[in-house]
Amino acid sequence: MQSKVSALQQNLRSLGRVLVAYSGGVDSAFLAWQARQVLGRDMLAVIADSPSLARTHLEDALRFAQGCNIPVEVIATAEMENPDYARNDAQRCFYCKDELFTAMEQYRDRHGFDTVAYGVNLDDQGDFRPGQRAAKQHGVAAPLLDAQLTKKEIREAAQQAGLAVWDKPASACLASRIEYGRPVTQEALAQVERGEDALRELGFRQFRVRHHGQIARIEIAPEELPRALSPEMAARLVPIFKQLGFDYVTLDLEGFRSGSMNALLPADAIRNTR
Repeated sequence: MQSKVSALQQNLRSLGRVLVAYSGGVDSAFLAWQARQVLGRDMLAVIADSPSLARTHLEDALRFAQGCNIPVEVIATAEMENPDYARNDAQRCFYCKDELFTAMEQYRDRHGFDTVAYGVNLDDQGDFRPGQRAAKQHGVAAPLLDAQLTKKEIREAAQQAGLAVWDKPASACLASRIEYGRPVTQEALAQVERGEDALRELGFRQFRVRHHGQIARIEIAPEELPRALSPEMAARLVPIFKQLGFDYVTLDLEGFRSGSMNALLPADAIRNTR
């Protein structure tokens, strides 16, 4: 792992002045931290802010950056105005990342940076992530991937560096909670965000609120499911989600799994986005 981290640092030195696409997750946080250590003032972390970014995630990202003395810029992105994004088909993530990298390229050119980089890792190559196609089209650097770092190794390296995010649960944008084919609207995003805020306040750590129109499908990490399945917790969850506008409140017995919406996509839809 240490040789991979050394390769990452060497790669960063070759990129000139770097903008890092930063979300506050462990991958982008570790990349931004490493870039700060290696490049000093010749790096800037960039957060894309839109209705699909939960306020708690934005606050966490800014807090981590401040604590690590990482310079950060919040820029507004307008993917919600793109009907191709709002349509919410299998290519939604492509349109989101296309908007992000276009905005970062414009910032790069205005402020004299050389490279845009993002935190894709080796394990991401085996998942369905159409945003990677947008990154390739924009020529975005992938330093963690180039160093062949896996998710586990990134967490281990972050822990060794004393970074608080090393065991942070995986997270994705709020739009990823809305079933494919159902339009992404600010109302639906707000329902998901408020539902997940409520779960966090109830003490759950890893979860998703999946939006299926009238139905809220709640995924809870397997180790936390026994508590979620109690009658007492059901009595607390039902009124919370009904007040958010859902008619039916369900608990997914398979528990939390990242990208569960993708399991319903037909194979040809996945092939056509690569």
